[in-house]
Amino acid sequence: MSKSSEAVHPEGTSAVVWAGFIAMCAGMFMAILDVQVVATSLPTIQSALDIDPDQMSWIQTAYLIAEVVAIPLTGFLTRLLSMRWLFVTALGLFVFASAGCASSGSFGELVAWRVLQGFSGGTLIPSVFSAVFILFPERRQAVATTIAGVLAVLAPTVGPIVGGWLTETYSWHWLFLINILPGIAAALVAGWFLPRRQVDFSELRQLDVLSLVVMAIALTSLELSLKEAPTNGWISPWVIGPLALFLAAGSFFVRRSRRKRHPVVDLHNFRDRNFVAGCILSFVLGIGLFGSVYLMPVFLAFIRGHNALEIGMTMLVTGIVQLITAPIAVALEKRMDARLLSAIGFALFALGLGMSTFQDPRSDYDAMFWPQVIRGAAIMFCLLPPTRLALGTLPPERIPDASGLFNLMRNLGGAIGIALIDTVIYTRSEPLGQRLWERLQSGDTDTAAFIGAPAQTVIGHTGAFDADVTATLDPLVQTAASVEAINEAWLAIAILTACAILCVPFARKAMPQSEIQSI
Repeated sequence: MSKSSEAVHPEGTSAVVWAGFIAMCAGMFMAILDVQVVATSLPTIQSALDIDPDQMSWIQTAYLIAEVVAIPLTGFLTRLLSMRWLFVTALGLFVFASAGCASSGSFGELVAWRVLQGFSGGTLIPSVFSAVFILFPERRQAVATTIAGVLAVLAPTVGPIVGGWLTETYSWHWLFLINILPGIAAALVAGWFLPRRQVDFSELRQLDVLSLVVMAIALTSLELSLKEAPTNGWISPWVIGPLALFLAAGSFFVRRSRRKRHPVVDLHNFRDRNFVAGCILSFVLGIGLFGSVYLMPVFLAFIRGHNALEIGMTMLVTGIVQLITAPIAVALEKRMDARLLSAIGFALFALGLGMSTFQDPRSDYDAMFWPQVIRGAAIMFCLLPPTRLALGTLPPERIPDASGLFNLMRNLGGAIGIALIDTVIYTRSEPLGQRLWERLQSGDTDTAAFIGAPAQTVIGHTGAFDADVTATLDPLVQTAASVEAINEAWLAIAILTACAILCVPFARKAMPQSEIQSI
């Protein structure tokens, strides 16, 4: 194993190291924010570039596939380039690709730039979490993890409001142009202040190109199958084919990586049960975090008819509560067992998700306030302790690979969670609508109140409605059916989030930092 990832932190971390780390966090924030700001403005980009509606999602899919492929390569790239030069190079490419996206004049050109943007952005996130345990001593790691964690989960929260404001105030080009000046500044600061180490070209001679290609094929196939599953069905050839390719390529990659002395990704980290428990928690957090950030705009846009800016203002509650509770999470993380804090965090997060299962077609900011408060208060407890469980006890040379895998689990959880949500919405809306019609035709006034129809429309009624009443009720029923399907999706991710607690007892006790400092 190369020595490129040895810990560099002094006993008392200097302001120089903190400046470099803050620059890394800024780059990571930009990469995560980019996905969200673009998501809110896809219709505008579609109209401007004359993109077919069924191709529009590739603007996001291209980025996410490239990002997922890049994340597990972070360990290898760190050993090759060093943490400093990996970050500067990746952020430089991200800024360059952002300028390319802004200047794109066609669909194909934009997708090509999004691939480069996603690949470069994908290495920024695990690099930051690696830096926490490489740059800082034990007593500073909780604060550093909190800074990184707050920005990592704040970006999806503020993304809709930033994207909506930029698109409505200026143009869609500014979704990408905003990355340029901050990106250049962050790259310069990081290049100047991060610890220096020479590039180790010997890593290139040890690169297993076949494993790299097979891993890229496996992850790309998985992402494509998850993208197609909700609309084409989980047993369609467009899903079964990529899933079979994923299983075949993934199995080959695992077998080859376990036999190689210098694998592209070190899978031996999965021998550590704390790392396994942390990865499971990260995976489930991805389902709940990405799922909630996806479901709220869907409801607010398609049910309530809000624009991107209004959606962002509503979702800002989560980010504000998260910032308020971050210092509390840091203080407790220093003093309490990471397993207990993880269990508390996921229990609260599951509760916040479950509270959103009672929405009706008229639910809006007030109904969404307290569920967001609970989720915002829980997020840092779902991020800090699992990060320490997964990475806090590993030797420094294993952390870059482990951080890539840990962050990959969260992204895969998000992809699978969104596919699950879309499947529920697509498959459950129609039968739920039929059930609502049956209740209305039997004279159920509670159902009439739920969909927003006058009670006198159904009082004393039995059997089918006449054409005029049916035409009046049909849009209300369709909207209400969509709401019930969305509620079922909330329930599904709430149950999965609660189930994550079951893996916590299998982890070894992670010593609180207050006990470490007393030894």
